[in-house]
Amino acid sequence: MTALRPEREDTYGAAPYESFGGDPYVADPYVSPQGHGASPQGGESFEGPIDEETVALRIPPPPPGFGGPRSASDATAASAASRVPPGGRAARRKAAKGRRGRHGGASEEFSASSQASAASAFEADAPSQDERPLSRMEARRRQRARKPSAAVVASRAVGEVFITTGVLMLLFVTYQLWWTNVRAHAQADKEASSLQDDWANGKGAPGVFSPGQGFAILHIPKLDVVVPIAEGVSNKKVLDKGMVGHYGEGALTTAMPDAKTGNFGLAGHRNTHGEPFRYINRLQAGDEIVVETQDEYFVYKMTSSLPVTAPSNTSVLDAVPPGSGFTAPGRYITLTTCTPEFTSKYRLIVWGKMVEERPRSKGKPDALVE
Repeated sequence: MTALRPEREDTYGAAPYESFGGDPYVADPYVSPQGHGASPQGGESFEGPIDEETVALRIPPPPPGFGGPRSASDATAASAASRVPPGGRAARRKAAKGRRGRHGGASEEFSASSQASAASAFEADAPSQDERPLSRMEARRRQRARKPSAAVVASRAVGEVFITTGVLMLLFVTYQLWWTNVRAHAQADKEASSLQDDWANGKGAPGVFSPGQGFAILHIPKLDVVVPIAEGVSNKKVLDKGMVGHYGEGALTTAMPDAKTGNFGLAGHRNTHGEPFRYINRLQAGDEIVVETQDEYFVYKMTSSLPVTAPSNTSVLDAVPPGSGFTAPGRYITLTTCTPEFTSKYRLIVWGKMVEERPRSKGKPDALVE
């Protein structure tokens, strides 16, 4: 049984019911077989079975294009409007409170976080307790608290002393092991060049030399040593300048190379100040030692050595040194230096015997010819 409805005028401008045949009891032409309305402006009516499930009065749904939302914003507005509870302001407040929950929900959480941020900002802007003006007593107490104790001051002073001492020791070692060699090599090279210039100009002459005066050049080919020989064994005048010194003063006077017999004694540093004798412990029997003078070359060959002896053992400079293996006077050479390295506790001795005397006019000996 279909619902009866009185005669009325369509809300969308359509003709009254009698326009559909004049019968006020004809079923609603807007109701489709599926129960949806159709546009009356389309001029199309739907025929089919009538919905008999509901017999109560009802307002037909608006046709598409007339009453529905026309855009996403309209749909959103319609959805929001559908969620507005009926009633007055009190009803809406009660419904909103119910949606937030008993404790306020997300809105209350947001409100709490906002309050916390505002409190933090206020605390950050507010002056701290440390920034407030201090009384005189508080200022003195704070100053005493910041002042280091006597133990701290003493430990700092001791540390600074140790650091300064270490730096000074490092500088001293650098000076001894590096700078003294640089300076001594420069001085020795200058003296050797001066000697050779004098010989070439005929200024030099054999004879007695004053302390510190250079008069010959020592060559040890195996060790690549070329160093001037000066009179005396003074550290300041001779040895510290990178030169080799001739024992020619006082009780330790030894023979010159051109003497018919005798022992030509030389001393040199093993470490620092040019260290010309650093590696003489590597010499072996038969290695050449050449002394170059203005007129001649004197060639010696190493015969023996004494690795360790006391500094007071001056007998190694005798004409026939004990322990050298020599049994009779001859033309010998003796090299002396400190041992062990970097100390001056003992002496290292090397002996050699002359094997050739060659005038400079004949050219260099074979030992110096590369």
